[in-house]
Amino acid sequence: MDHPPELLLQTRRHFFGQCGLSLGSMALLSLLGSRAAAAEQKVPRVNPLAPKAPHFPPKAKQVIYLFMAGGPSQLELFDPKPELTRRQGQPIPASFVADRRFAFIPKDAKLLGSKRKFARHGQSGAVISELLPHLATVADDIAIVRSMQTDAINHGPAKLFINTGSTRPGRPSMGAWLTYGIGSESENLPGFVVLQTGRRGPRGGATLYGSGFLPSPHQGVPLRTSGAPILGLASPEGINTQRQRQALDAINTLNAERYAATDDSEIASRISAFEMAFRMQASGPELVDLRGESKATFDLYGCDPDKPSFARNCLLARRLVERGVRFVQLYHTDWDHHGGPGGNDIEGGIEARCKEVDRPCAALVKDLKRRGLLDETLVIWGGEFGRTPMGENKTPLGRDHHRDAFTLWLAGGGIKSGITLGATDELGFYAVEDPVHVHDLQATVLHLLGLDHTKLTYRFQGRDFRLTDIAGEVVKQLLV
Repeated sequence: MDHPPELLLQTRRHFFGQCGLSLGSMALLSLLGSRAAAAEQKVPRVNPLAPKAPHFPPKAKQVIYLFMAGGPSQLELFDPKPELTRRQGQPIPASFVADRRFAFIPKDAKLLGSKRKFARHGQSGAVISELLPHLATVADDIAIVRSMQTDAINHGPAKLFINTGSTRPGRPSMGAWLTYGIGSESENLPGFVVLQTGRRGPRGGATLYGSGFLPSPHQGVPLRTSGAPILGLASPEGINTQRQRQALDAINTLNAERYAATDDSEIASRISAFEMAFRMQASGPELVDLRGESKATFDLYGCDPDKPSFARNCLLARRLVERGVRFVQLYHTDWDHHGGPGGNDIEGGIEARCKEVDRPCAALVKDLKRRGLLDETLVIWGGEFGRTPMGENKTPLGRDHHRDAFTLWLAGGGIKSGITLGATDELGFYAVEDPVHVHDLQATVLHLLGLDHTKLTYRFQGRDFRLTDIAGEVVKQLLV
């Protein structure tokens, strides 16, 4: 008897996959049901953010990175140059700029001294500008690095470089590398949280805190300062917690069945992600509910608990690290001091930015210290690059981007407090003592959290990648 051609192509797998209503299909469904039930018990509860052992004992447990997007002027804040003021209006010596190019100004731009007053503060005698009076009160708790250097002269590439170790998008950010290396101690919140303030988001956007080629659970999660803290967590109208739990259990059962068939670890991670999201529905709103904080705390930070601000974000950062979040990054924009109308200048513009961040940054250091958290929390403050000793011919005055010397400060988490590291030349153009490259900073951050930057790697497209690329040295002078 001749069979139809389509039956000749039919395999037993096709038959069982396509038969919908038969005694055999019911038996098969019964077998699959028992298999899924068994699988649900055997699926490993994989949490990609679970704490992992570091390479060696760490000095810090978590990081708060206060990122001043745009490039604060070190010459107005931390690095006074009397000789620069004396030579104001003169062209910079040609030897300084022979092999340099700038974003906007010509090589023969005129030197511009700072109008700001500087003084020494604390027992350490740290030199800090009059624009940062609150930071001056914690001078003995911070380490100032005057000799930072980077590779990029424009905002997007420079922001990427200091955050991801590369000037091109697509690489994992520092926070992603940290949670990949040692996980997070928070069970109900993401391991890497991002908060933003300012008139616009930082150039570079989500690539600055993305996970690149690392698994997606390691990317930074933006936390909104008004409305729902994290988008996508709110339950649909009419769906209560019990019904949502039932739906999640059903989804987990299906995922478990698929895991039993494929042994795919990504499915186990997905189950864990769904469970995390369910827990975050309660932990997210609790985090941003500041009613339990005292008036004295609000006064310390100078924040209104009901209004979004950089000060409020600093307080939220403290609450996040208290709850075990590994990496918290605060972006505050509008530090691009080119001059001219619009508020981005080294006169009224920088004064406004400093008033927004000075008090809350100092308050964060004090608050962490009084709660016993500073020793285990590394705090970093700074931007993507600095500003030139030459001015831009605008009113109000401004400065161009500068990659060869800029300043940042660090506190807590194994950092030697009350020191100033590095120095620049008499005009503030080059780092001439103890230069610290961006890759050196990244290596030092990883080291403080117990990670060897040369060993924290991820294989992608045929080779091993790391945050510091093929460079970077731990800055031992900064370590306790």
